[in-house]
Amino acid sequence: MKGDELATREPAVAPPATAAAARDHARAVVDAHGRARGRSPHERDLIDLLLVVSELVTNAIRHGGGLVGFVVTPTPDGVRLAVQDRSDVVPPVAYGTGELPALHQGSGYGWPLIIRLSRRISIERRADGGKTIRVLVPLRLTPENGLTRAGRREPPSPFRPAPR
Repeated sequence: MKGDELATREPAVAPPATAAAARDHARAVVDAHGRARGRSPHERDLIDLLLVVSELVTNAIRHGGGLVGFVVTPTPDGVRLAVQDRSDVVPPVAYGTGELPALHQGSGYGWPLIIRLSRRISIERRADGGKTIRVLVPLRLTPENGLTRAGRREPPSPFRPAPR
């Protein structure tokens, strides 16, 4: 079974109630996947993933009538996210260029960031109402010792305390 096929299944548990809980879940899935391979996620890629999770989940909660499904699936190319909400409305900017808004009006940065940091974006209306947004966020795994292939250490993550 391909990784994308896994993301089409309904989640077995209730979706996270907040963007923070969704980030924690995504991090736990990525960490478990990496540990099983003796590797850890590239910190910059992990930051990108957590930002995309935040934006998609926040959009579902604020604009989509609530989050009804959230699936995180590691794939050979990265992490596939499937976010389900109750709204049939497809945001017009979802298939945009990723350009940031010319004027800051307090919002409008989420979809451009999702577009810039994700690949294979798809939005499907659900037969039972609402929609599912699927994206692939590229994620590289590095050796557990934190050294990149070039022999440099990854910078500390703002999402995880630095090792002592």
